[in-house]
Amino acid sequence: MIVYDGLKTDFLSSCENDSIAIEIVENILRKMGRHTAKAEFRSWENSLNYMYKVLNDSAIPPDAGVAIEYNIPHTSKRVDFMLSGYDDSNESNIVIVELKQWENLEKVDGTDALVETYTGGAKRRVVHPSYQAWSYARLIYDYNASVQDERVGLHPCACLHNYIRCTNDPLDAEQYKDYLDDAPVFTKGQLSKLRAFIKKFIVKGDKKDLLYLIDHGKIRPSKSLQNSIASMLKGNKEFIMIDDQKVAYEEIFRLSELSQKDGRKRTVIVQGGPGTGKTVIAVNLLADLTMRDQLVQYVSKNSAPRQVYFRKLKGQMKKFSVDNMFKGSGTYTEAGNNVVNTLLVDEAYRLNEKSGMFHNKGENQIKEIVHTSSCSVFL
Repeated sequence: MIVYDGLKTDFLSSCENDSIAIEIVENILRKMGRHTAKAEFRSWENSLNYMYKVLNDSAIPPDAGVAIEYNIPHTSKRVDFMLSGYDDSNESNIVIVELKQWENLEKVDGTDALVETYTGGAKRRVVHPSYQAWSYARLIYDYNASVQDERVGLHPCACLHNYIRCTNDPLDAEQYKDYLDDAPVFTKGQLSKLRAFIKKFIVKGDKKDLLYLIDHGKIRPSKSLQNSIASMLKGNKEFIMIDDQKVAYEEIFRLSELSQKDGRKRTVIVQGGPGTGKTVIAVNLLADLTMRDQLVQYVSKNSAPRQVYFRKLKGQMKKFSVDNMFKGSGTYTEAGNNVVNTLLVDEAYRLNEKSGMFHNKGENQIKEIVHTSSCSVFL
């Protein structure tokens, strides 16, 4: 879902009339039923007025599409700013801009994607802005069928318009190089460089056609995601199933596929003591059902098991977005009906009734998981 969309001329006009942030607030209330905090409103005013200066260039086509606050389906992630159009070769392109108010940051040694900065009223560890922009682009590509089928190029970058860059800046530390290469960061005083990045991909306007494609695209795992997850699974001998594990796997696989064909919800409960291989079954199902074009997610209450199997699958690959396949059990408090094909819930006996830090969100985690998925599997 896109909160705000229009042509470049619409966006510039709204900025000139000082109404762009107000329009976004009104759209969020109308489309999402959510009120906006003052801090978020101010951040839009600041960042979008900066983007007004960036786009106020006649070489950027007036009928290029502009989208603000694109909510990536089946996630809580929102892309700050997107610009759509065609390049000199008439190739379809969308530029993704992650906007930050940050004024400084520190690198976090021993990681490839984390930084420390002051945000949300405190100093926190968060992902590097290049990683964030890159991961959003990868997530859209991995699951949006229209982007895959129409060969829409996604070009991420980040804009830290209050950040004064210096020599040997921690923003540019060697550990972040892989992400900076794919998603450059533009800082204070680099407006012309951000313009040049945009103009490389957006030469002709699309009248928002590409934004419509991305907003209405069918959710389907890409072939590259399917092939990668399958090859990673084959490389892990610990995920080979034996005896009753294979029997349970085959029955769950059959029921899950049946739910996709006949449209009936199904819930499967798998019981077994510690060490009986329930997680082995779940990880194999995660990979193989994804290979069947299903949107599948591995769910657990605690992050520890998710991180263990996430790392085992991901291995040494830095730039691979299996992140969206691993979710916390409190993710689905506001999810729609049957928006995920299959949810595989490990250590299901640990589920809470309610979600959130103070156990005050949602109604019932089990009910929400069943509601969200066509087929729910509790292990």
